[in-house]
Amino acid sequence: MTLKNVKSSLPRISKSLKATNASREFLIKNTRDVVILCSHSIIAAHKGDLRLAKQKIKKAEVVLKRNQKKAKNNFKKYLITPEQEFVEAHSFLAVIENKEIPSLKSLKVSEESYILGLLDCIGELKRLVLDNIRNGQLKKADRIFSVMENLYQTLYPFAMYDKIVKEARRKLDVNRILVEETRAVITEEIRRNHFVKALTKK
Repeated sequence: MTLKNVKSSLPRISKSLKATNASREFLIKNTRDVVILCSHSIIAAHKGDLRLAKQKIKKAEVVLKRNQKKAKNNFKKYLITPEQEFVEAHSFLAVIENKEIPSLKSLKVSEESYILGLLDCIGELKRLVLDNIRNGQLKKADRIFSVMENLYQTLYPFAMYDKIVKEARRKLDVNRILVEETRAVITEEIRRNHFVKALTKK
């Protein structure tokens, strides 16, 4: 018995594994870039710089598309985080501009990433509501809270798919608290405004 067959097989396997490892390294690096770009987009949107926010999303989209072409079979798991960040950034910008949140089809991401990205957006909307209250823009804050609450209620049924959409239930539990806290803040602010108006009329 010799190792002739083994030795003839190993170079082919080595070449395949080398290519696989190169793809993995490529995805790890570039998915990180997508996450960073989307994060910068959200930060810019919070600051009111929508032009920069859109530029960052556009750059993220270019990198993400490159990643999606590279990710095959068991590498698709590397796309979940960058795709959900991409959905979050797009959705957040849409709410700020009072536009429809993009569809799954238009964003071209996985179903899991779409749900998780929308869930993450709820946390950003709470911050946006509070920022608008601080700036005295109560009407705008109320509009954003309405979107936030409706988004949570629309996504709540997906808690039953927690075994498929990982962390969906945990994110929904966190979002329920965020919605309740935000409702309390905005309700108190509306009451305070009514009280102040009533005093000024006297």
